[in-house]
Amino acid sequence: MTLLQIYEPGQTPEPHNDSVAVGIDLGTTHSVVAIASEGKATVLHDMCGGFLIPSVVAYDDNGDVTVGKSAKQRSGSGDEKAIASIKRQMANAGNIIKVGKRKLTPIEISADILRHLKKLAENACGQPVNKAVITVPAYFDDSARQATKDAAKLAGLEVLRLINEPTAAALAYGIDKNAEGIYAIYDLGGGTFDISILKLEKGVFQVLATGGDTAIGGDDFDSLIAQKLFSSQDGVALAKARVIKEQLSEKESAENLNQAEFNQLIAPLVEQTLQICNSVMQDAKLTPEQVKGVVLVGGSTRIPYIRKQIEQVFGQPPLADINPDEVVAVGAAIQAEALTVGSDNLLLDVVPLSLGLETMGGIVEKIIYRNTPIPVAIMQEFTTYKDNQNGMIIHIVQGERELAEQNRSLAKFELGNIPPLPAGIARIAVKFVVDADGLLSVSAKEETTGVEQSIAVKPSYGLSEEQIEQMLTESMQFAKQDIIARLLREAQMEAGRSIEEVHSALASDAHLLDENEITAINRQIATLEQAIASEDRDLIDFEASRLHNLTKDFAEKRMNTAIISALQGVSVNG
Repeated sequence: MTLLQIYEPGQTPEPHNDSVAVGIDLGTTHSVVAIASEGKATVLHDMCGGFLIPSVVAYDDNGDVTVGKSAKQRSGSGDEKAIASIKRQMANAGNIIKVGKRKLTPIEISADILRHLKKLAENACGQPVNKAVITVPAYFDDSARQATKDAAKLAGLEVLRLINEPTAAALAYGIDKNAEGIYAIYDLGGGTFDISILKLEKGVFQVLATGGDTAIGGDDFDSLIAQKLFSSQDGVALAKARVIKEQLSEKESAENLNQAEFNQLIAPLVEQTLQICNSVMQDAKLTPEQVKGVVLVGGSTRIPYIRKQIEQVFGQPPLADINPDEVVAVGAAIQAEALTVGSDNLLLDVVPLSLGLETMGGIVEKIIYRNTPIPVAIMQEFTTYKDNQNGMIIHIVQGERELAEQNRSLAKFELGNIPPLPAGIARIAVKFVVDADGLLSVSAKEETTGVEQSIAVKPSYGLSEEQIEQMLTESMQFAKQDIIARLLREAQMEAGRSIEEVHSALASDAHLLDENEITAINRQIATLEQAIASEDRDLIDFEASRLHNLTKDFAEKRMNTAIISALQGVSVNG
């Protein structure tokens, strides 16, 4: 049974005070801050008159911190004290980055960017700004999401909600254009790619499916250009490459590179995004013909080649009548207003990767499947595997593979003091709760004794971008092999359970059999154990069936003996 706990904006259990709350698009290359009033958002400009704030931070040895355009200029000149694209390191937010005499984490650097955006908003509003809705890539995992919240806290901002960037774009688009129907949100920014399929209907924004890759973005295009033209990946070469890329979005050639050569350079990465689009469409059980429109998000979508490829996949030109650089911050600002003032619009986001736990044999039992709307709470009952088992390890994993070792381990805790009962009798209720920010908490309770343990899953920072990409691609690449491996593991576990049950029965009731019967059963047990070791599922099933048939009479004898014992001294009057 699935339990959904959804609150209307402005009616959450902990009501927010009436105050200014902003929407922040914390981007890889640029960040944007906006504020909404009566459903209409205004993008805030800095003192230089621009709304795109470079996500670059420069540090001086005397303690001064510079964020934005001047920091970007230092980065472009190769200054090692200027840090760019820190968003890509948020999944490894515990890492130490040496900047001059300082040692900083990605969280601290991101906090400096958020602090700058907070100050910009306060100058524009003329009053303190302490609350924000911040957007994250749809495929940011738990550690990267938590790192973003930690950075906001350091910057003095309460995060009202983390929402996925494509969802924020749809929120802005739906309100601005009064759109209804099924839309694809293609979001290709400086460092990440996301694709989401959303259904917009009467003020309800429901995510049907989502996918992406945190290692594809405009920065990668810059790297390809820099390597081709300058044979270098340093800050100066990358800055020049970025200018050339932007020029190629508007004219046929720039420097020593023309559009055809540029298209050929980026084609493999663009193709990866299109493959993800097709996969997400399959997840949503939709065809391109059912998509009413494709909304573009992120500066990289200005590249003509990308727009042409999107048109070929979806059979229609993408919608280009909104500013792809503004739309995410606008959606975040509208959601911020909804969470502080109230709104008629309801936002339903989804879990991007399945969440589950490891059962005996290392098999994953998925509790919350990917693309489940959040917030959500789901409870499922489990039981013990062995007689008199008095404890259970709850191992929480994230991913789409069938075996625990193939997924990401999020957390472990132990539920003890389970009453000593025969295998399969104890009832352990495990509850998974994902809040509106996509963060997970898990509890386990033994129903007989009421013993309970719980954990808020705040994973250690350490999942690399390559590992994230692997989790997504391998789930599809090895789907068939994973099912075969799961079925084998299940057959091995079931056969092992049968052997344990027969050993237990022989230990207590061997007197019901003669020596030849006992010898035959033990011989078949040995044969089944060899089959288990062979990892031949058909052989395991065959030998397990032979053991079952061989012990069928023994089981009937034990049952008859138990009934006779139970009826001794009982009189039956007809």
